[in-house]
Amino acid sequence: MELSRPEQWFLLQALLMLPLIGLGLRLLGLRRLQGLLSRWPLKKPALVPEETISAIAQAQARMVQIAARHGLYRATCLRQSLALWGLLRYQGIETNLRIGVKSSDDGLEAHAWVERQGQPLNDALDMQQHFNPFSQAIAP
Repeated sequence: MELSRPEQWFLLQALLMLPLIGLGLRLLGLRRLQGLLSRWPLKKPALVPEETISAIAQAQARMVQIAARHGLYRATCLRQSLALWGLLRYQGIETNLRIGVKSSDDGLEAHAWVERQGQPLNDALDMQQHFNPFSQAIAP
């Protein structure tokens, strides 16, 4: 599969970001790390069509998944979602970090994903049928 220049750039960002997110979670915890990411200088979104913004968000989500699957650092859903949330925020694309839970034989199971305009970017569209998301997005 041949990646376009923007996809190559997104993949490089994801490969660098995932281990940093892992380290940040270990040292700071979720709230403090998300607070730190939310203070990044937010780029003003360019005046581009909504379809272009959606395509950028989808491409970035795909590159984070590829980096997590094939890179040196294997990241959990929370680390992937935090990386994606931070990278998109830095590009001026507003998204929400969501966490949901479901019952399993082993107790409770949790899962994290990123939504844009109510649609999951880095997971299946029917995510909310499998995991009950907290009523509000996870805010820093």
